[in-house]
Amino acid sequence: MTTGTVRLHRVLSAPPERVYRAFLDAAALSKWLPPDGFTCTVHELDARVGGRYRMTFTNFSTGNGHSFGGTYLELVPNQRIVHDDRFDDPNLPGTMITTITFREVSCGTEVQVVQEGIPEVIPTEQCYLGWQDSLALLDRLVKPTIPD
Repeated sequence: MTTGTVRLHRVLSAPPERVYRAFLDAAALSKWLPPDGFTCTVHELDARVGGRYRMTFTNFSTGNGHSFGGTYLELVPNQRIVHDDRFDDPNLPGTMITTITFREVSCGTEVQVVQEGIPEVIPTEQCYLGWQDSLALLDRLVKPTIPD
């Protein structure tokens, strides 16, 4: 069985602290992570090494969903997140490893995402498109604003 890998690089307009927090906050994740046309329900999020997360992406048009979850393997505040991912659906076998790195740059945060072990039945170009759309939403969410 062949698996796919996605490597993505973006610069976001917010400082690393805000971007890092948006990856580990259930309310934030549900706003920016799901692909276009999907909603997200975060069932569990225990943001510590060894902690688990579980969520479901639901297609808003059809109501069909995919549940998945994993374990946080590495958390370096404002610098790096590594977690594994497994789908509940037996047609999407295997374990993916996702590594997200954050680096402060003059205009915000450089974000690099590497997702390895994508199940063969998922075209990597769909993963690229999904991450691109999600990171654009993330940039709007974390962009510094006038304080409340």
